[in-house]
Amino acid sequence: MKLSRPARRATLVVHVAASAGWLGLTLGLLALGITATTTGSAVTVEASVRAMKLFADWLLLPLAFLTLVSGLVLSLGTPWGLARHRWVYIKFWLTLATITATVFALRPGVGAAVTAVSAGGPLPDAGDVLFGPIVSLSAYLFMTVISVLKPWGLTRRGRRLREQKSAGRKSANQKSVGQKSRGQKISAPARKPVDAERASQTA
Repeated sequence: MKLSRPARRATLVVHVAASAGWLGLTLGLLALGITATTTGSAVTVEASVRAMKLFADWLLLPLAFLTLVSGLVLSLGTPWGLARHRWVYIKFWLTLATITATVFALRPGVGAAVTAVSAGGPLPDAGDVLFGPIVSLSAYLFMTVISVLKPWGLTRRGRRLREQKSAGRKSANQKSVGQKSRGQKISAPARKPVDAERASQTA
């Protein structure tokens, strides 16, 4: 699959916007988590964790899946590929790991905090509202850095594909040279009768 230039640009815009939204949302969750764990006001704690639950339930996963899908389309529809370059491969698996952690750790932790605070109790565990955003934010920042720097070169599959492509080009060039040389050998004797005829006319 190869994307056309307009489709590639549109997908890139969607991917960058979704990634930036995901990063900003995680930063907001971390700010709310820090507020909930450091404030002495029960009202502020409840408002913070309820806002976190709202963001986690309605915004976090849609942005995460949009980032994943648009990234897959870009990798499979461009020469970068999904498993040709190490930074693309690592970014893909980090995205999957972060989405999994969001589903099975961050959202349940925030939900448990909301349940406890709504019942009139204190925040049960600061890790419920801090650990998930800290880990997610660290992963997003790391993925942003490798997206810009594109380090580590090719994977084994990428090197193999490059070697196969290089061998194919070399074979095509040799075949083209062979065809040209055969054409020259065939056309050379065709001029001899003309030369002999001219020589006889001159004589």
